[in-house]
Amino acid sequence: MGDPLAAARRLAPRFAGRAAGYDRDGAFPVDDFADLRAEGLFGLMVPAHLGGFGAGFTDYASVAFELARGNGATALVFNMHASVTGALAGIPEEMARSLGVPDEFFAARDEILKAAARGAFYAVAMSERGAGSRLSKLSTEYVRDGDDYLIKGTKSFVSGSGQADAYLVAARSSDDPQTVSQFLVPATSPGIRIEETWDSLGMRATCSHDLHLDVRIPRTSLLGGVEGLALWFAQLMPHWLVASYAAVYVGVAQSAIEACVAHVSGRGVAELPWVRSRLGRADAAVAAARLAVEQAARMVDSDPGGQDTNRWVWRAKLLAGTTAAEVAASMLEAAGTSATRRGNPLERLYRDARCGSLQPATSDVCADWLGIAALGGDPDSDGSAPRW
Repeated sequence: MGDPLAAARRLAPRFAGRAAGYDRDGAFPVDDFADLRAEGLFGLMVPAHLGGFGAGFTDYASVAFELARGNGATALVFNMHASVTGALAGIPEEMARSLGVPDEFFAARDEILKAAARGAFYAVAMSERGAGSRLSKLSTEYVRDGDDYLIKGTKSFVSGSGQADAYLVAARSSDDPQTVSQFLVPATSPGIRIEETWDSLGMRATCSHDLHLDVRIPRTSLLGGVEGLALWFAQLMPHWLVASYAAVYVGVAQSAIEACVAHVSGRGVAELPWVRSRLGRADAAVAAARLAVEQAARMVDSDPGGQDTNRWVWRAKLLAGTTAAEVAASMLEAAGTSATRRGNPLERLYRDARCGSLQPATSDVCADWLGIAALGGDPDSDGSAPRW
């Protein structure tokens, strides 16, 4: 197979050229996703023996950074797909078996991953209005009915809704509300309805509409083959729920610097000392945030779920979110009022970057987690509210 990072670098300029139109219309970047499929990038996290690139988290972070330099919204939706395939491919088999995962899960998992390598696209349906991404607060419920599961509820912020081949749905057991499980629900399932609610400040092209579910799905759709694994996975291996966003927002911040350079150079103000100063500080801030993301990614690859690894995961998300917002705001100020007009790349990048601190886990949640860890507490269980 080819080089996925080289492919991402080839695609980024194409994405950048289309980004303004998709953002203006709030339309899903269908051409971008056709390019991703043609390059085989939906198989980025799929093991080589199943037809994919066999990438690790470090590889993913590098690819996501480059895609986000083209269009942050495209990279953000791609991140959701990678989080599904990466999590499935990355669970150590011995760990899964220790949790009681049945043998048939591994065959089902491989079929899901093979389909991704062939071009299937998966979206994530976890968040809900009033609950956000906190799994313990979900209202979507499921119940076992013979060999099937019945799932009913509504999901919000479902990036790529209406475009995906299947949705990773988190729901709680109606029999035991403390049990939260995840299901891969085919988009063709009767009882799925998309409500077009997405009209946002930033990341408009993610088309993160509401997803209504009243579906019956087979038992094989239960990820892991065992109920109740969702909270366990979120706490033990949070990188796909936390740090995967980080690479995207660092890429958006880098794109803001590049857009500012083009803007001020074209208007003859690049020699102003305060413009140079803002560019210099932005360059240093983005470089530092990217190093944090890369450090977290390397540790995920070498020791997934480790105590030190998870600490870097939360650091990476905090630094990426705050850096993106601060850098984009500074670049907009450096460029001046003309850059605030609709259609200017910096205006769009400012709005997209501002979403980084709000993307779960939010910057406040990340900082609280790290603060408790610094004080010697257990950041997953201590605090006034559950992380998940």
